[in-house]
Amino acid sequence: MDVLKAILLVFSLTMLASCQLPYLAKTAYNHLHLMNQRVPISEALKDPSLPEKTKAKLLLAQEASAFSEDILKLEETNNYQEFVQLERDYVSYVLSAAPVYELKTYRWKFPFVGAVPYKGYKTPEEAHVEAKTFDPNEYDTYVRGAGAYSTLGWFDDPILSSMTRYSDYDLVNVIIHETVHATLFIKDHADFNERLATFIGNKGAELFYLKKEGENSKTLARIKDINHDEKIFSAFLSKEIDDLKKWYESHKGRIDKKMKEDRLLEIKNRLKTDVLVKTRIIKYKRFLDEPLNNAKLLSLKTYVYDLSDFEKAYIKLGSDFEKLIEFAKTLEDVDDPEKTLKQFVN
Repeated sequence: MDVLKAILLVFSLTMLASCQLPYLAKTAYNHLHLMNQRVPISEALKDPSLPEKTKAKLLLAQEASAFSEDILKLEETNNYQEFVQLERDYVSYVLSAAPVYELKTYRWKFPFVGAVPYKGYKTPEEAHVEAKTFDPNEYDTYVRGAGAYSTLGWFDDPILSSMTRYSDYDLVNVIIHETVHATLFIKDHADFNERLATFIGNKGAELFYLKKEGENSKTLARIKDINHDEKIFSAFLSKEIDDLKKWYESHKGRIDKKMKEDRLLEIKNRLKTDVLVKTRIIKYKRFLDEPLNNAKLLSLKTYVYDLSDFEKAYIKLGSDFEKLIEFAKTLEDVDDPEKTLKQFVN
C-alpha cells in the first residue's frame, strides 16, 4: 500500500509546474529508498547484531505509540511497526532562513502542507548548498539535523536508527509529537502545528512515565525538570523575539552588522543572567556557545513560542487530550488558528 501511495504521490508531483519539482522528485525518491530498507520490529528484535540497547528503544517506541493512541486518543495508525537502520546520524538536515535585519520567517511552498518554515535534505552538504543560494547580505540561514519526521499519515512511518539515539524520555516525546502530526496538520500553519505537537509531546510524555513508573519515578522527576525549564525558556524566548522584532522595525534602514551582533549578544547575556539561574538542567547552556542569528531564533520560535495558550486550552477543556485535539481540529477552517486559540482561552 505504501508503494502505491508513493507512486501516486510522485505522479501527482510531476503534474506540478514548479521550480520545486526536482527537489520534490528527489525527496520522493529518497523516501522510497528509505521505505525499501524497512524491517519488521519482530525481525529486528531477533537480529543478533542489533545492540540490546537499540532493541529496548524499539520496544519503548512501540509502547509510546500505543499510549498515544489508547490514552491520548491520537490517530490510530500503523506507524512504528518497522525499523530502518540508517547509514547517517540524522534522517534529514533542515534548512531555515530569514532576512538579515527583519524577524520574518522565509517559507517554502509545497503541495499538501502549504507554506512551511523549513526545507529538509538527505545530507548536510545538500542543505548547505541550498543555504548558499541565499545572499548572506540579505538572509541569515541555519541548518540543523533532524532525527525524526512524520509523513502526516501518507505512509506508515518506521522507527529510524536516528531516533534510537535519543534518551528514553526524548524518544517517547518524539513519538507522541510525530503522532500529533499524523492526527492533525493544518495547511499553511506549520508554526501552530509544531507548537501543538510540542505541547502534547511534553505533557503526554510526562503522563506516560507517571503511568509507567509511578509518582516516585526518577524519570518522571527528570521530565518535570525538563518541562519546568522549557516553560521558562519559552517565556524568555517569546519576549525576546517580540522585543527584537520591534527593535528591527524601529531601527529600519539604520542597522549595521555590528549593531545586530551587539543586540543578539544582549539576548545571550539575558539568558545567562535571567534564565539559566532558574533552570534545573543544563540543556539551554549550549545556547550561549552556539552562533545566533535570525534564522535560528525563528526556528526555535516555530516550536516553543508562547506555549501558554495550549496550556490554558488544555486546562479549560478539563485536562483532556482528546478534547484538546478535537478543539484543535475545529481550527482547520479558520484563517488564523493561533488567534482563534487565544480568543478561546481569554
